[in-house]
Amino acid sequence: MFLSARVARARISASAASAQRTRELRAAGVDIIGLSQGEPDFATPEHVIEAAYRAMRAGQTRYTPVDGTPQLKEAIVAKFQRENRLAFKPENISAGAGGKQILYNALMATLDAGDEVVIPAPSWVAYAIMTEFAEGVPVWVPTGPQNGFKLTPAQLDAAITPRTKWLMLNSPSNPSGAVYSAEELRALASVLERHPHVWTLTDDMYEHIVFDGQGFTSFAEAAPQLADRTLVVNGASKTYAMTGWRLGYGAGPATLIRAMARMQAQCSLNPSSISQAAVVAALNGPQDVVAQRCAQFQSRRDTLMPLLQAIPGFSCAPPDGAFYIYVSCAAWVGQRTPAGQELVTDADVAAYLLESGVAVPEGAGYGRSPYIRVSFATSLDTLVEACRRMDAAARKLA
Repeated sequence: MFLSARVARARISASAASAQRTRELRAAGVDIIGLSQGEPDFATPEHVIEAAYRAMRAGQTRYTPVDGTPQLKEAIVAKFQRENRLAFKPENISAGAGGKQILYNALMATLDAGDEVVIPAPSWVAYAIMTEFAEGVPVWVPTGPQNGFKLTPAQLDAAITPRTKWLMLNSPSNPSGAVYSAEELRALASVLERHPHVWTLTDDMYEHIVFDGQGFTSFAEAAPQLADRTLVVNGASKTYAMTGWRLGYGAGPATLIRAMARMQAQCSLNPSSISQAAVVAALNGPQDVVAQRCAQFQSRRDTLMPLLQAIPGFSCAPPDGAFYIYVSCAAWVGQRTPAGQELVTDADVAAYLLESGVAVPEGAGYGRSPYIRVSFATSLDTLVEACRRMDAAARKLA
């Protein structure tokens, strides 16, 4: 078989590879703690499950409009008005099989070969991979702990060229947990106002997981003057613990939304009719569970932080949102494992931790090294045991 060049561009992400290796080792009987995937360990709310059951019993098991039922689009419009003070119409809404498909549709619909996408580093691995798959060029802009892993206006201005098509902006951020304030978003918007050929793709998937009483502001709300070149991406996966339901959505200019629907029509058609009915219930139903689960995530963060900071050679700051901690393992690089192997990269560090019973993805895939990403979307007991294992591994290095 002769495979196409695009297969090479469709790389497996670091987090997916780590999660897959975890499953393989567990199947072989190895005791592994998996801290790789961004998947809440909570159950989908009961009223959402009931809505899906009722939809199936009512015969809602057939094709729907390609990018969402009218009922779903109306629920999404209401959500944006209620929670983000954004006024959209159904023609501005597109639903797909997860937020990832919305991102994919947008990039496939807008990028030509050589077009550039500005991506703050570290960022979710899929942004760069999907950009390359669409024949675009990811332009990584390094950020660091000194700026809270946030892109500055000067950095953005310097990264923009005549070939720039998109700025990818994720707040709260995977993997750093950075949360942009309204003032910081407006400062970035002032740069974009000077570059009318650049659009903004704002990934708000973790909007309801924000800590310490901070509020959340979407870029679209902070910069209404850029509404005609902003796409807001969100979904049910993180907010309602619905990762397996595969339902994400985007909101933006109608011309772009129509183009994205054309991409989806030739790829997967509509998202699951049952998942659409479930997300209508999630968006329109009681929201108290959202705040309750955010409080649990904050409790886990507050327990995990001192444990990680006490591990020799680890350095990290508490995230402001999401459920990840981006841990610098620079002090481990150059050291040797008990087997005599030198740790040269953060991939080596992740491999050594896997041997020690903890699976985490390396930072290279997120655009910044040497780091590892630790997900705390699991129980406190599991997190405490994972830190015990990582601490033991640290003390064996020479």
